[in-house]
Amino acid sequence: MLTVDDYGAIRRAHRDGMSIRRIARDLGHSRRKIRQVLSESQPAPYTRTRPPQAPVLGPFHSIIDQILESDERAPPKQRHTAMQVFRRLRDEHGYRGGYAQVQRYLLRHRRGHRETFIPLAHPPGRRLEADFAHIYVDFRDGRRQIPVLVAVWAYSNYPFVIALPTERTEAILAGMVAAFEFFGCAPREVWWDNPRTVVSLIARGRDRRLHPRYAALASHYAFDARFCLPAHGNEKPDAESTVKAVQRRFATPVPCVADLEELNGRFRQLCRDELGRTVRSLSGVFAIGDRFAEDRAAAGALPRYGFDPCIESPAVVADKYQTVAFDGNRYSVPRPYAFQTVAVKGYVDRVAVTARGQVIAEHRRCYRRSEMVLDPAHYLVTLARRPAALDCAPVFRDWSLPGSFAELRGELEGRHGRLAGARRYIRVLQALAEHPVSRVAHAIESCKIEHVIEDEAILQRTRALAAAGGQGSEPVTSDATAGIAGIQVPLPDLSRFDLLLGREGAEASSARTAGDVANYD
Repeated sequence: MLTVDDYGAIRRAHRDGMSIRRIARDLGHSRRKIRQVLSESQPAPYTRTRPPQAPVLGPFHSIIDQILESDERAPPKQRHTAMQVFRRLRDEHGYRGGYAQVQRYLLRHRRGHRETFIPLAHPPGRRLEADFAHIYVDFRDGRRQIPVLVAVWAYSNYPFVIALPTERTEAILAGMVAAFEFFGCAPREVWWDNPRTVVSLIARGRDRRLHPRYAALASHYAFDARFCLPAHGNEKPDAESTVKAVQRRFATPVPCVADLEELNGRFRQLCRDELGRTVRSLSGVFAIGDRFAEDRAAAGALPRYGFDPCIESPAVVADKYQTVAFDGNRYSVPRPYAFQTVAVKGYVDRVAVTARGQVIAEHRRCYRRSEMVLDPAHYLVTLARRPAALDCAPVFRDWSLPGSFAELRGELEGRHGRLAGARRYIRVLQALAEHPVSRVAHAIESCKIEHVIEDEAILQRTRALAAAGGQGSEPVTSDATAGIAGIQVPLPDLSRFDLLLGREGAEASSARTAGDVANYD
C-alpha cells in the first residue's frame, strides 16, 4: 500500500517530465499503479472487501456466545476474560486455533454491548449530590485517615465539605444539617449511593426503605430522598468528581491540624473560595457563584426550627451502677434516675440521656467498645454513704481536680482524722453537683488565705460567690465568711426535751430520774 510520501514522489517525478515507464522503473511500481496515482487526488484508505475468514474459530462461535450469555447473570468480578474463554475452548472443546482470534471476536461482541449515556442538565435548586471521600490528615498524635462528607449542587457545582469522625447515621445527619445551614437553603432532592447507614433495605428498582432518622431528616427539610442503582455511582457524577477534587486540591499537601474543628474551618474557607472559580462543562463555561445564586433562589427555604441530628434509643433502664447502655458502652446518670426508664440520644460528638423530655446527663461520645464513661458528679450522693469509694473507685481516683482539693483533703484528715476528715471533704465535693469547679476552688483558696479550713466555711463561701454571680475570677473578699471563725455553737439543753412530752410523760421522766439518783447513791 502506497503512502502519502510515495504519492508525492511520483507526482514530483511526473512534474519534472519523466515518463510513466521511467517512473515505474525508478520507483519500483507498475505502470498501472503510476497511472492510478496520477489520476487520484489523495491516497484512498484501505478497505476490506469482505470479512476475514476464520475457518478455525467459526465452529466455536455458538459456544463463545453461550459463555457470554451466562456472564450476563454472573457477578461482575466473576466473568470470563478473553484468556479464560480461550482456555475453555482449548481444554473443553478441542479448539486448535490461536488466542488472537478469540480476542478479536470478543472485542467485536463487547463493543456492541458497551453502555452509552445521554448528556444531562439539571434545573437550578433541584438536585444535591452527596458522598464520602477519605483523606489522610496529620494530627498531633500522628497521621490518620478520616471520612469527609461531600455535598455538591448539580447545577452550579458549589460544594460543601466537612470532616467527620465516622460515617454512621448520626454523622450523616450532622453533616447534612451543616451543609443546609452553610448553603442557606434546602434542595428539592438529595442523591446518595446506597449506604447502610441511610438505606435499611434495597428493594426492586429504585424502591428503598430509609433509616427512620434519615426519613425524619428528609421530612424536616422537605426533600426527596433519591438513590443510585446498585453499582451505578456514575448516576451522581458531580459528587464523584468533587470527591477527587477534595483529595487532589483540598487535601494536597496533607493537612496538618490540631483537630477536626480546625480542619473544617479550612474546608469552609476553601468552599467559599469556590464561588469565584470558573467551570467548563458540557453545558458551557460559567462561574460557580453566578449559578449558585440561581440555585439558592430556586431551592426551598430552611425551616424556622432546627433538626436534632441524633439517633435515639428509647426505653433504656439504668442499672444499679447508675449507667445506661448505648452503642456497646455505658454512660452514667444521676442517682435519682437509677432503676428508671430513660432515653439515650447519640450525637456525632456527645451522648445525651433524657427523662420525661429533660436532659439529665451529657457525656462525650466514645467510639471504642466496652468502655464506661462516668461523670463523678453523678456519684456524689452515693459517695456520702460509701466514703471508702473515694480511693477505690476509678471515677473518683482519676478525677482531674485542681491541686487545692487534694491539699484540702490532707488538711481536713490531719485535723479531724482520716474517716471524719474524708467525710468533711466529701461534703465539699458534693458542692460540685451545683457549682462549677472554678467556683469551689476559689472558695477553698479564699478560706485558706483566711485560715478557715472547714467544710462549712467553704460551702458558705461557695454559696456567697454564687449569689454574687461569680465563677471564681473575682478578687477574694472576707465579707462572706468574716464571722465564720467566731461562730460558737452552745451545747444543747436536754431538759428542754421534756417540754415536748405530755404531763404524764414529764412526771414519768422525773420519777425515773429520781430513781436513778437513789440507785447511784
